Amino acid sequence: MSTTTFFDRLQEQIPRDLMLELGSAVLEVESELRTQVASQVALVSDVGELTLHAGGKRLRPALVYLSALATGLQVERERLIRLGACMEMIHMATLIHDDVIDDAATRRGAPTAFSRYGTTASILGGDVLLAKAMALLAADGDLAIIRSVSSAVVELAEGEVRELELRGQFDLTTDDHMHVLRMKTASFIECCCRVGAMASGADKEVTEALAAFGHHLGMAFQIVDDVLDFQGDSAKTGKPLATDFREGQATLPLLLLLPLLSADERAFTQHKFGNGSTEADLAQIVGWMQDRGSLGEAQALAVEHIRQAERSLCALPDSAAASVMNLVAQFVIARES
Repeated sequence: MSTTTFFDRLQEQIPRDLMLELGSAVLEVESELRTQVASQVALVSDVGELTLHAGGKRLRPALVYLSALATGLQVERERLIRLGACMEMIHMATLIHDDVIDDAATRRGAPTAFSRYGTTASILGGDVLLAKAMALLAADGDLAIIRSVSSAVVELAEGEVRELELRGQFDLTTDDHMHVLRMKTASFIECCCRVGAMASGADKEVTEALAAFGHHLGMAFQIVDDVLDFQGDSAKTGKPLATDFREGQATLPLLLLLPLLSADERAFTQHKFGNGSTEADLAQIVGWMQDRGSLGEAQALAVEHIRQAERSLCALPDSAAASVMNLVAQFVIARES
């Protein structure tokens, strides 16, 4: 399980006292998650525990915690742990549901709940995790935070549906695709940063600055995902090369490539899109992406979002936590999985 990967990769650049605090917070989030996934219904526990044990970067609870620290205000540690666990549980629920939608046998190289327990159990198990996250929010009782998270979850869910609507559309516009990225990924990462700021009692300027950081970080995160889908190491990403293309889901590297293709190349690519591509077919298409610069152009757009994320932090007081958030941004752009 790779639950400390996020901090392990940054630990040499983080002050020791802050590293110890963040590492301890991650462990406490893990403990809260174990408590929350437990259920008197064995199948619910099985689905939750399998997903939990698959690990992850725990980026979302880390952002809740770091955003609160970066305000420079007094924070209630236990509350941040619970709120961070809440946001991670929502994320876990969406992953379980995504694996059902995508018919995915593995995630991060481990079996999915879908592959082990089937469609119905996975959907219901994800529903229970989402319900428990809402219960944590209700117990916290901050109406502004409840409204913010609820709105983000609605946008996330609608983004997933919108992506499904667009599946199979080869001539998708980049604007349509970027709107989906905003809805299904960036809005929720933005919310994690907003929740941390709100929990600390930050003023509107600081809260919006942290929210902007989260938005741009989330956009970069998903664009990097698009790039890794075509050029990542399957052993590190945990999924086959060009999964989205195989499934008929147009993403940024493909959309940027299309204007650069000849009529014959475009016809070939369209015929293979979601239609049983061989490894040789995919190698040809990825080769065009590399040679004609669409992968590089997508990566450059991710870098620009990271620059905007970093600029948004200028509204915050100088602190070690804000510096770590800049490191998080660099981690996102350089990640390989």
